[in-house]
Amino acid sequence: MSVKILADSASDLPLSFFGENGVTLFPLKVHLGEKEYDDLLTIEPSTVYEAIRSGQMPKTSQASPSRFEEVFREMARSNETGIYVAFSSELSGTYQTAVMIREQVKEEYPDFDLTVIDSKCASLGCGLVVMEAAKLAKGGASKEEILKDIQFRCEHMEHLFTVDDLNHLAKGGRLSKASAFMGGLLNIKPLLNMDDGKLVPIEKHRGQKKLLRRIIEMMKERGQDLPQQTVGISHADCFELAQEMKETIKNELNVENIIISDIGAAIGSHTGPGTISFFFLNELPTK
Repeated sequence: MSVKILADSASDLPLSFFGENGVTLFPLKVHLGEKEYDDLLTIEPSTVYEAIRSGQMPKTSQASPSRFEEVFREMARSNETGIYVAFSSELSGTYQTAVMIREQVKEEYPDFDLTVIDSKCASLGCGLVVMEAAKLAKGGASKEEILKDIQFRCEHMEHLFTVDDLNHLAKGGRLSKASAFMGGLLNIKPLLNMDDGKLVPIEKHRGQKKLLRRIIEMMKERGQDLPQQTVGISHADCFELAQEMKETIKNELNVENIIISDIGAAIGSHTGPGTISFFFLNELPTK
């Protein structure tokens, strides 16, 4: 029996990916003004960035419980087996809601076979895990094989990123240990990573060039066999910088497989424009 892969819009994969790979999408919600939007479906990231630049503060909420129930019930009725790779539970209630709805559906369909994974990843870090899971599912891998790969990649996925303004993350309550980094010093750029699903500032550098150079150094330090990997870059309205960094990574780290994606409206509502992120594994799965 084939395994169905499910993911949410916080994986920052393009909409086309979901249709082309048979992956079910759960959009997070974006609230702007009086309106509510479905991330990836009814709002563009650029709309969010324009709103932030004009002084508005978009808000977000988790994926719709009714959408979970609709999809899960249909899967249970059809006797489908599935794996949902969810956005970090430290950053959204989406994972917890999915688990709750699955348990409700199991009361009616006790044999419903759906595993919900708390990826502890965000943006394209989660997206790279989903991409590999979809590839394995398409290739006919068993649920156990896919789960083993997902869990390994989630555990070993590195997230390195910088934001133009830490205040966006701090205001939204999405930042751990932020106080020491706040202060608005001129041209001081923060470097952050993910620690057990939380966003944590780890260093600060004066000027973007120094910071980006440090990111390349850290990729060398933390990455294992980078030329054998697919490296992800996601960006919030700074495509040219993402392209420059792609070329640098290609030339200096000998990486051929590099994916660039937009940071979607949901995550972008918290990071603000000018964010750029890098994703890679610190250890490769054994074949």
